Amino acid sequence: MTDALTISGLTLSHDGLRVVEDVSARFPAGQLTAIVGPNGAGKSSLLKGALGLMSADAGEVRFFGGALAEHRARVAYMPQRAAVDWDFPVRVIDVVLMGMHRQTGFWRPLAAHNRNAALTALDRVGMTDFATRQIGALSGGQQQRVFMARALAQGADLYLLDEPFAGVDAATEAAIATVLQDLRDRGAAVVAVHHDLASVAARFDRVLMLNRRVIAEGPVASSFTPETLRQAYGGALPPILAA
Repeated sequence: MTDALTISGLTLSHDGLRVVEDVSARFPAGQLTAIVGPNGAGKSSLLKGALGLMSADAGEVRFFGGALAEHRARVAYMPQRAAVDWDFPVRVIDVVLMGMHRQTGFWRPLAAHNRNAALTALDRVGMTDFATRQIGALSGGQQQRVFMARALAQGADLYLLDEPFAGVDAATEAAIATVLQDLRDRGAAVVAVHHDLASVAARFDRVLMLNRRVIAEGPVASSFTPETLRQAYGGALPPILAA
């Protein structure tokens, strides 16, 4: 399998503390990969470090075999919903369109086909009827769907998603899961920070288990095991899996 993203020896610090240490991992095209681990394990930091949003102390990151600058238009990033100011007075369609400026340039006007792509992305997550609604007026699950549409509208080959299922209702979770599976089936690589351990096996093909360092990496069947979970979570299985 071709790797959409490879990370080699990545080490990151925040406020003088080491948050990711010597992490190496590969993320193949046409695969859904979950990044799991306890709170403070460095999962979100790993995505930010890969994208250059955090300065690295050491390591190398390659996108499709090259530098991010060479393939930026092929990469979509969805940060945590909590990191966004949802009170900013902007419409749903405008939020989705914002994700397309990376391809067109921030100072160039978007064309009709960009708007059509944004509406198509909203339709894929069931949010077409909310296109002109203020983003702050939506529920948390609806906002998450819009953020997913924003990533989809970029037409990327690699999607880096920070907790796409966090705080959503069952219908939104199912809608997002269907979209991610469709992206995988079309050959894209999807990498998602994920907290619901009970759904890893059902939702993902591969897993990167992290606790600042790599605990396990590979297919879910061989890497997501009671032993690796005990190592990641400090010697005891998380309560949700302990029964």
